[in-house]
Amino acid sequence: MCGIAGQISADPNKIAANYPAYCRMQKSLARRGPDQRGIYLHGHAALIHARLAVVDLENGCQPMVLDQGGEKYILVYNGELYNTPELHAQLAALGHRFVSHSDTEVLLHAFAQWGPDCLEKLNGIFAFAVWEHETRRLFVARDRMGVKPLFYSMTKNGFVFASEIKALLEHSEIEPVIDTRSLAEIMIIGPGRTPGCGVFKGISEIRPAHYAYYDETGLTIHRYWNVEA
Repeated sequence: MCGIAGQISADPNKIAANYPAYCRMQKSLARRGPDQRGIYLHGHAALIHARLAVVDLENGCQPMVLDQGGEKYILVYNGELYNTPELHAQLAALGHRFVSHSDTEVLLHAFAQWGPDCLEKLNGIFAFAVWEHETRRLFVARDRMGVKPLFYSMTKNGFVFASEIKALLEHSEIEPVIDTRSLAEIMIIGPGRTPGCGVFKGISEIRPAHYAYYDETGLTIHRYWNVEA
């Protein structure tokens, strides 16, 4: 498994100033990704990755960047795609060129080609985020069953996300506040949680089979799959 995290802010100065917090967040995810660490820091976005290297150890490093069709896409990803060869072949037939054998690169090209519709084509377990540099918006998504975790918080300076709650709590703008709902989650449901709840006040979870966009207008969440008889 790997760990992902990051922040999007309308104020690029806040992104630059929060670099120490991003390092703490990354360190808290080291157990999930002990093999390689990376931080993308530019303008309004900070993307953080802690990698457990399994496939293509040299060329699968993240955050991964792709320039395609006048847009720059930056990806951080935790998961595994079981249909990577099929997607690779389909994308290659559409003119995409690859430099690695990693499912990370295939996922990035899939998003560049199909946008959110790529989720319908993914067979696997995943939580990932893609920053669209030119349009200044963040895309986040989670697999159908919610195998891979993804939590977030809306702060006064933007949107912060991470694979684990403890990584979010390393950010200086997020405090571990317990409220009435938190106590109910711990005392009545614990160690489980209500879907979508992050236990602490102000922390939420991207639900399984959902994706979201965050930009200057705010956060919009969509469901892309549901169980059918």
